[in-house]
Amino acid sequence: MPYSTSHDQDPIARDTISGFHGGAVSGAIKHDHAELKDYYNKIMNSVDKDTQTRYQNQFTWELARHSIGEELVVYPAMEKYVDGGKDMAENDRADHREVKELLYEFQHLSASDPDFKPTLQRLWATLSKHIEEEESNDLPALEKSLPEGESDSMARSFARTKMFVPTRSHPGAPDRPPFETVAGLMAAPLDRLGDLFRKFPKDKD
Repeated sequence: MPYSTSHDQDPIARDTISGFHGGAVSGAIKHDHAELKDYYNKIMNSVDKDTQTRYQNQFTWELARHSIGEELVVYPAMEKYVDGGKDMAENDRADHREVKELLYEFQHLSASDPDFKPTLQRLWATLSKHIEEEESNDLPALEKSLPEGESDSMARSFARTKMFVPTRSHPGAPDRPPFETVAGLMAAPLDRLGDLFRKFPKDKD
C-alpha cells in the first residue's frame, strides 16, 4: 500500500509527518527523480510479472504526485522569481503534458501486455530528457533566484502538497493553480481508494 510504503521509501514525505529536517527544494525534486529511475530499472530488469506490476503501481504513484507537486509549488515560483521563468515553466508544463499522456497509457497496461515495457521505455525517454533539463538548468536557476530561506520553505510545501494530490495520471486535468487544485481534490480520493486494491512493492499478500 502507498500509505505504508511511502513513509519507508520517501523520506521527504516521512519528514513532513514526523518533523521536516530541512533542505533545498531542488534536493527534494532530485530525490524523487532518483526514485523514479530506480523504479523504472526494477521494472525493466525484472522478468517476474508480479514484481513488474508492483513497481508499475509505485512508479505511477510517485510520478503522478511529483508532477502535480511541481506544477503547484515549483513552477509558480519559477514564474515569480526567475528571469525568463514564465517561458521555463511553460516548457516544463508542456513536458508534463506529454509525460502524463504516456503515464495514463502505461498505468492501464497489464504486465503481461506486449506493450508494457515498450510503453514504459517511451515514457522514460521523454521523462529523462525533462529530468536532465530540469536538473541542469531550471533548478539551478531557481535556487539562485530564490530569497533566503525560501528554498527550504518550498521543499516543505512540495512534500505536503504531494500528500493530497491524485496518485494516478489525469491528462485532461488543468496543469496550473487554482484549477489544478480543485481538480486534484476531486480526483485524489478516487485514486487513493483504487490504491487500496493495487499491489505495491512492500505489500504482503
